[in-house]
Amino acid sequence: MCCDLKRRFLLLYATQKGQAKAIAEEIWQQAGAHGLEADMHCISEMDKYNLETEKDPVVIVISTTGTGDPPDTARKFVKKIQDTTLPADHFAHLQYGLLGLGDSEYTFFCNGGKTVDRRLQELGAQHFYDTGLADDCVGLELVVDPWIDGLWLALKEIFLLQEEKEGMSSVVDAVSNSLSAAPHVVHELNLSSEVQNLKLEDKGVRSSDVLSQKLVDISLVASARDTEPSLVYSVPPVSHSALNIPALPPEYIEVQFQDTHGENPHLSSLISEGTTFEVPVTKAVQLTREDAIKTALLLELDVADTVFDYQPGDAFCVMCPNNVNEVEELLQILGLSEKGEYFVCVKVKQGTKKKGAAHPQHIPERSTLKFILTWCLEIRAIPKKAFLRALVECTSDAGEKRRLQELCSRQGASDYTRFIRDSNVCLLDLLHAFPSCKPSLNLLIEHLPKLQARSYSVSSSNLYQPGKLWFVFNIVEFPACPARPVSRKGVCTGWLAELVDPLLHPNKNTLETKGGSSSTEKISIFARPNNTFHLPADPSVPFMMVGPGTGIAPFIGFLQHRQMLREEHTDWKFGETWLFFGCRHQDRDYLFKQLKCFLENGTLTHLKVCFSRDSSTAEVAPPKYVQDVIRLYAKEVARVLLKERGYFYVCGDKKHMADGVNDAVVDILSMEMEADKLEAMKILAMLREAKRYLQDVWS
Repeated sequence: MCCDLKRRFLLLYATQKGQAKAIAEEIWQQAGAHGLEADMHCISEMDKYNLETEKDPVVIVISTTGTGDPPDTARKFVKKIQDTTLPADHFAHLQYGLLGLGDSEYTFFCNGGKTVDRRLQELGAQHFYDTGLADDCVGLELVVDPWIDGLWLALKEIFLLQEEKEGMSSVVDAVSNSLSAAPHVVHELNLSSEVQNLKLEDKGVRSSDVLSQKLVDISLVASARDTEPSLVYSVPPVSHSALNIPALPPEYIEVQFQDTHGENPHLSSLISEGTTFEVPVTKAVQLTREDAIKTALLLELDVADTVFDYQPGDAFCVMCPNNVNEVEELLQILGLSEKGEYFVCVKVKQGTKKKGAAHPQHIPERSTLKFILTWCLEIRAIPKKAFLRALVECTSDAGEKRRLQELCSRQGASDYTRFIRDSNVCLLDLLHAFPSCKPSLNLLIEHLPKLQARSYSVSSSNLYQPGKLWFVFNIVEFPACPARPVSRKGVCTGWLAELVDPLLHPNKNTLETKGGSSSTEKISIFARPNNTFHLPADPSVPFMMVGPGTGIAPFIGFLQHRQMLREEHTDWKFGETWLFFGCRHQDRDYLFKQLKCFLENGTLTHLKVCFSRDSSTAEVAPPKYVQDVIRLYAKEVARVLLKERGYFYVCGDKKHMADGVNDAVVDILSMEMEADKLEAMKILAMLREAKRYLQDVWS
């Protein structure tokens, strides 16, 4: 199709960590091959588009952050369209298709996309293509890839309708010709996060559906002993298949090495979420015994000399570096060990074909190479398929090149999920597995995402211990696996554990300095906004807390705060408090045995505990998990939630605990109200909406 006949559509993305943007860029790249022009913008750039006057189709790619919020880049947009004074036909002229990204591990799956979708419908906008909801829990590509495949047929149809109205028959013919090779299918795909509903087999000529993909047919012959696929080996049918691989992403970054003189930027310049505070770590306590399955630490920060303020239940973020040994190893593999302390200047490459190419906001204009790899890039990130595609071009060995092509191809989707995504493989693992792959520095900056600060729940009260902040965490462990032969600790928890080791073991390898004082380690933190996980405003309202393992953290702050209020306001009426706590072994990982003190002084009315791995000699075995304990107190749960309009808080693991608690509460409401399960689920949804059933959960 001639360039002057290309039809335009508006492409908007709202991203938190870069995934929605990367998918939008893939759509933009494929559009040209379909004879279309995608006018792509971040949804926050409201000065560059106007939905009120938009006549062309609109495609929106939007992620979800937190417990179901739209990403930060979409906040102004969402606020604007949620204006209650807008008429019901405000967007009646608008035709759109929306792709939502989310994680079904969390309660409000794809809620960012659903919020925008629902509001656009309320304002009269019409779908020209069914909404897709992609699930990061099972792999975004399982929905994203077929959704993009179907998008071109949907756009073709909407353009044909428009052009028939406009009488532009010559343009209709040109658009039809560009897509004539595609099989005729109904474009209204029923895409959901349920993998079983997806049919991903190639039917017809799949390469003609996605014209930007290339056909590759190179055979990789594995040795006879390699009958099972692995990260580096494939077996039939993948090893014998012609492959549909993504288009090569255009390079857009240029890196220039300078001298070794100067200072790196302050860490506060790397974040835009708020004010950072550099605070000392004044205490560290190991809460678990040495033989516990997980190691839990409590750290105390001194925030007295700052304006950092918090309420019990708040969260905050810790800025953490990548592991120093991994950074050195990466420099060595890249052949840049001697350049680590050199300052580099990062610029956008002149003449790049990348749409809207811009200097990455998380990369300083000038800093040392080591600073970028340590503080700016998530070198542990699971490589996306676009990155694998780019790495193909940096690989000299034919067998390794073929395997990387397979892993980023449509045919190798299950191998990608099994050997990269599910195995938590990172760039370092790939470079070890494919030694002939030698990527350039600019490629890393283009494809590795921003190193994200890690979020933790506050585990203290400013009333109870002014100027101090506690938080609790397990040291995350990633055991070795076939695709990743080395074990690792979590980026942040591993760093924190190493940082506070002198506080945990003050007599280990210490060299007394003159005067006997040692320097106190400091970390950079900032507040995490929009947290509703707080105590009831009315102290007379009863509440229940469910927090097994480190999920107990915010409730320690709740109880400290309540104790101080009881001491300061003896004339106030206080509602009853319940805490359901569980762990594996009573003698190994009962994190806060001082809970009994809160029970004795009346701050805590009821404490119910369970231990999942302890054996019992009782005739009737005690409940193992908190959701089982809750069921034993069904009448009390129903009374607090329904009759006394109390609050219910859940903190901890989403998949193995919070969902079980949710189910237990639904069953309790159903039983006590003598209602069916659907009605009970509606009641629980109303409690969530009223912010009386609150969760602070993680996967």
